[in-house]
Parts: sequence; structure tokens; C-alpha cells
Amino acid sequence: MEPKPTLDIRLCSWNIRYDSQPDSITVAQTIASLPDPLLEPPSYYADPKEHPWSLRRIHIAGELLQQGVNLIGFQEALIRQVTDLHQLLGDDWGWVGVGRDDGDKAGEYCPVFYRRSVFKVLSSETFWLSDTPFQPSKFPGAGSYRICTAVQFQAIHSDVTFLHLNTHLDDQSDAQRKLGASLLLHRANNASNIPVLITGDFNSPQSGSNSGAYNIITGGLPPVNISSDFATKYPIRSSTFAAVDLKGATPRQHVSGHYATYTGFSAPAKFASYMRIDFILGGSNGGWQSKLYQVGNSLYDNGVWASDHRPVISDVVVKMVEVY
Repeated sequence: MEPKPTLDIRLCSWNIRYDSQPDSITVAQTIASLPDPLLEPPSYYADPKEHPWSLRRIHIAGELLQQGVNLIGFQEALIRQVTDLHQLLGDDWGWVGVGRDDGDKAGEYCPVFYRRSVFKVLSSETFWLSDTPFQPSKFPGAGSYRICTAVQFQAIHSDVTFLHLNTHLDDQSDAQRKLGASLLLHRANNASNIPVLITGDFNSPQSGSNSGAYNIITGGLPPVNISSDFATKYPIRSSTFAAVDLKGATPRQHVSGHYATYTGFSAPAKFASYMRIDFILGGSNGGWQSKLYQVGNSLYDNGVWASDHRPVISDVVVKMVEVY
């Protein structure tokens, strides 16, 4: 019997911090103004703070290219950031997503970027993490509109397919986070005949008073009630389906980097607010194996924070799920 085909994915989840200090500086202008790389920065970690996107974008794109990722779930990306990253990453990259405020270009995206030479898009959709998930809408009491970008991919050189869900849960409403996790879990369960990968900023750690969303999606708590329309469109396939935290599913000797994924823009010594709230998860139906898990860097010697979150990266081998 011939071995089943597999697909090697270097997957990243990164909340890149929205463009809170917009300016008119182009990517070309930023590149033209870069200093001589042989010169020492003026001061290591000098007064870390939030810098404009026009400076941060170079660090984000450079980190991703150097890490060799081929699939990325971003959070907090405005349309300018999406187009800038597409330009900086290069022609081999495509992306899928919409603005959360209107389903078009308004508001933050949860875009999924992918290498065209590795993946092709079979289907994609966006749903809102609210009581009316099929139209732009905000959960009562939530700070913002919240969405999930769902993309079904197939490998370019084989018939291996998988579903990627990318999301950003609310920073203010625990009820929204629980509903969002329940919708994500339901959508993933519907696709459990193929491997499922989930990336996102959950604003929910794995323990403590705000851990409800994490525990719902990983099976530690029951989901909350969701829209009947959503449940009808995406009927579940398994009564035992849950998501698995890839950090715990990776051989321990291959888990590296930092623990916290959220840092703010504070100095390294001021780590009281650091938290692990950004995750890469896989469906409990299998079809994937995590070979490496790393939380990378976001602060550089020139004192620039690329983002107030660190990138989360995993090497995942995907194959077809055995369906009985």
C-alpha cells in the first residue's frame, strides 16, 4: 500500500496591532529610509513604545519571511495593513478576508495569507461571532464586531485538504468570547471529515476568570447556545469533537521561545500584564501532527515593537483524516 500524501505547513498566528497612528508614508518610502544595517542601533531597547505602522510593517514582514512560514492568520489588520503586507511578502502570496464592520473593507480583518505555490483555495467564508452570524453584527456588550475567516485549502501537488479558521475574540465581553468559541467549535466540528486548524487571539487564557472561551473550544466546558440558523447550516459530525492546543501536542523538546504571547508595548522588565492568549489549535479528529511550536520575538534592538503581540508559529504535517 502506498503511503498517503502529506502536506508540510509552517503556520503562524499573529495579532499585528491595528494601524493606530496612520500616516501617508508608502512602503517604498519606508524601504528607502532604512538605515545602514551594519550600523549599531542608537540605543538597545531605548524607551520601548508603540511606533507607527509605517515602521512596524518592515519588522513584521521580515520576521515572517525569515521564519519561512507559508500560512498565516493575522488579527487586527486594517485594509492598509493587509495591502502593505501583501506587497512586502511578495507575489507568491495570496490572501482571503473581509473587513468586519461591513463585510467589505471597513474595520479590522482577520485575513488568512497563504503561499500560492503551496496551497489553493477551495472555498472561503466569513461569519460574525454574534447572534446573527451571517450578517455584519456585534454581540450585545462587546467592544467591537468580531468575525471568523474560514478557508478550505487543498495542497497544490496532492489531494490533501484541510480547513483553516482564523479569529479574534472580544477584549471586553466574556459572554461574547464564550459565544465566539462555541460558534468556532461548531463550525470546526462540521468539517471534521478533514483536518482542522484554528488560529487566533482569544483574549482568553487557559486558566483564570476569563478562560471560558479557551475551555469551551478545548472541551473543558460545554458550549453556549448558538444561532439555530448557524447550527442548521453547519450540522455537527461528532459528539466528542474538540480543539487541541498544539503547544501541548508538540514534543516538549521542540517547544521553544517565550510563554506569553501578549506583551503590550511595555519595557521587557515590566511583564506583569504579559499573557498567553494567542493560540494555534487542531481538531481532535486528527489528520495533523505538530512537529514544532514556538512563540517568537516582537521587540528588536532598535527599540521597535513590531506589535504588542508575539508571533506564534507551528510546523504542522497534515494528511487526510481516516473516516469510519
